[in-house]
Amino acid sequence: MVISRESIKYSLNNIKKSKARSILTILSIFVGIATIFIFVSYGWGLYDYIDEFTSSSSADKLMIQPKGGGIPGLDDMFGLYDDDLRIVENTPGVYEATGMHMGIGEIVQDDSKRYVFIVSYDPDLPMIMELSDIEIIEGRDLRSGDSGKVTLGYNYLLKDQIFPKVYALNSKINVQGVDLRIVGFYEKVGNPQDDSNIYITNDFADSILREVGSDAELNYGMIIARADKENIDETGDRVQKKLRQARDLDAGKEDFTVTSYADLLESFTVALNIVIGFIVLIAFISVIVSAVNTANTMITSVIERFKEIGILKSIGARNSEIFKIFLFESGFLGFVAGCIGVLVGWGASNIGADVLDNLGYSFLSPHYSWHLFVGLILFATLTGAISGMVPAWRASKINAVDALRYE
Repeated sequence: MVISRESIKYSLNNIKKSKARSILTILSIFVGIATIFIFVSYGWGLYDYIDEFTSSSSADKLMIQPKGGGIPGLDDMFGLYDDDLRIVENTPGVYEATGMHMGIGEIVQDDSKRYVFIVSYDPDLPMIMELSDIEIIEGRDLRSGDSGKVTLGYNYLLKDQIFPKVYALNSKINVQGVDLRIVGFYEKVGNPQDDSNIYITNDFADSILREVGSDAELNYGMIIARADKENIDETGDRVQKKLRQARDLDAGKEDFTVTSYADLLESFTVALNIVIGFIVLIAFISVIVSAVNTANTMITSVIERFKEIGILKSIGARNSEIFKIFLFESGFLGFVAGCIGVLVGWGASNIGADVLDNLGYSFLSPHYSWHLFVGLILFATLTGAISGMVPAWRASKINAVDALRYE
């Protein structure tokens, strides 16, 4: 369907004549387009973040965690211990396994106190770091036998993020009333909790995480096992069966969970799909309402220009030309709304990304692609054009004689 240059010029002049109505129509469409752009770009960014963890270094991991209402490792009713670790290590299909302790500790700087997570692990089997996929950016990793030494998350390098003053390599940080020497800092993860973690060795965990006067064994917040990627589900079933037998538990009544890293990412992706889909659905409803508004605008335009259409037909304009004129007007309004919508959405996404980054949530960053920009502009144009098809068809069917008599 080709529209002549004269018809395009005529349509644009008509849009200029009804500026107020055209602006309101554009406004109703671009709000929906901007909303879709924002949520799709952030959802796409989250999918990118998940993809970063689907590397081979994580795909061969099984995670065994205690069930309970609290954070793993902080709930005394449910726990995993050294006996459980040995069972996992001896399960066929498991190459190696290690445990990590977790607790909440008090850190002090001058007169300020903060409470953060303290995580301990075995430096000879640093699988917890492989799961997080983070590396040291200053100093070094912990080594076996590093008593009284810690590595810190990224936020300890930032002024006023945790404390007014930043920490430096080989300086000391007061943890649970004990001055510990800092040997390294980890790169930025992108959320305040992980970037505020303090890491110690499992050998040193008793000195920091055990309650004063307690002789109870420290429980593991998680046991991580490395297994053959090709048979990881079968290995997970064997681990679950052996732990269930050792704990004398019936099937389905386990007080622990065995999950592969791939399963964890898949469940997170499914939940993300539902949330993003629901939000985008709401935005699409907004666009549909905008389309109805555009159709109403075009119907009003047809009524107001009834006599004008009659004049056009009387001087030789065919039905197809009248149809193209009104269809072009509605499509052009959609195109302008789409361009403005993606620009507003892009600007809002950038502002949101800066705010989230300053709050420590840099992993919530939008993803931009030319497919997103072009796709939404085309979608807005088609929305405008489709919503104007019925009014355009009605305009093309107007009888010229009746139109000229219309007052």
